[in-house]
Amino acid sequence: MRGVAVKTINQATTLRNWIIGCYIVEYEQNGSDRAKYGDNLLKSLEKRIGQKGLNVTLFQLSRLFYRDYPHIGTLVSANHATALHKLPLSEIYATVSHKLPEIDSFAVNKKNAGKLSEQFNTPPENLVSALSFSHIRELLTIEDPLVRFFYETECIRGTWSVRELRRQIVSNLHIRIGLSEDKMKAMMLADSKAERHTPLLQIRDPYTFEFLGLQAKDVVTESDIEEALLGHLQEFLLELGKGFCFEARQKRIIIDGEYYFADLVFYNRLLHCNVIVELKNDEFRHEHIGQLNAYVSYYAENEMQPGDNPPVGILLCTHKGKKMVEYALGSMDNHLFVSTYQLQLPNRQQLEQFLMDECREQSSEV
Repeated sequence: MRGVAVKTINQATTLRNWIIGCYIVEYEQNGSDRAKYGDNLLKSLEKRIGQKGLNVTLFQLSRLFYRDYPHIGTLVSANHATALHKLPLSEIYATVSHKLPEIDSFAVNKKNAGKLSEQFNTPPENLVSALSFSHIRELLTIEDPLVRFFYETECIRGTWSVRELRRQIVSNLHIRIGLSEDKMKAMMLADSKAERHTPLLQIRDPYTFEFLGLQAKDVVTESDIEEALLGHLQEFLLELGKGFCFEARQKRIIIDGEYYFADLVFYNRLLHCNVIVELKNDEFRHEHIGQLNAYVSYYAENEMQPGDNPPVGILLCTHKGKKMVEYALGSMDNHLFVSTYQLQLPNRQQLEQFLMDECREQSSEV
């Protein structure tokens, strides 16, 4: 009984958010999809509505939802008018409802929807009944409509949890399947480990990142992709010509009796210090920088030789977000890092550009 109730709430929430997006684009923005309609408009709308949970972040998502899923409107107008009138925002619904029968005339959305054949549009009933808005929020991070359709299909078929959908997007399942010769086997392997969706599971967003340079084989795994990128990263740093000398890959170290493995270890002959590089196939997390700082501290205590300067760490996160590159200083004074180390180390822009180039090259090869 609880599951039915949660499903009903999820469906109503999804449809409500689509209507909010429709209202913002068609009435607040007068049908324009231009970026000039920024946060000020949405902040004003948040103030006017004055309802908890209906904020700028939700409005941004709702606007994307309306843009990328225009065909949801047929479901709203056909089957859910009565239920939606009972929701808060009845004034917004009343404003939008008279235009719903004219959904085919929404120029902004037809322009976006036209990028993909109708055969690759998941039926709106399936989207709304099988996926929560938390699922849809993850799907909205995908710009390519065909890639988005792939994840819609597999998520519905495999009854993935939100966390599982996010994990598969972040780890680029579509690329691994595309690179695998035995695509069915690769899909079965991914699905066999999938976390299934329950009404109580909820999770957060972000965005996807794509990898590079793999030979086709029966099944391409996440570790294959990480290994390929580590190889490219190693070459990239050595070719910068800033004193990097390769020392070790997957260097085993022992901290408090536990084994850990540092992805790449270099010695920089200009800085006279070790540089430890960690690659995370994920978004930036504070525990990642904490782990790398532990490696830096280990090297400072156990590997420094007379004449060496303190080691430094570089964290690279392949998932696009506010932080893709971060330095780990251990106990080093920040002024020393800025005045001396930063002159010889690759800067954030160089490293982020490397990651983005990998993304583009991988996309062109799949």
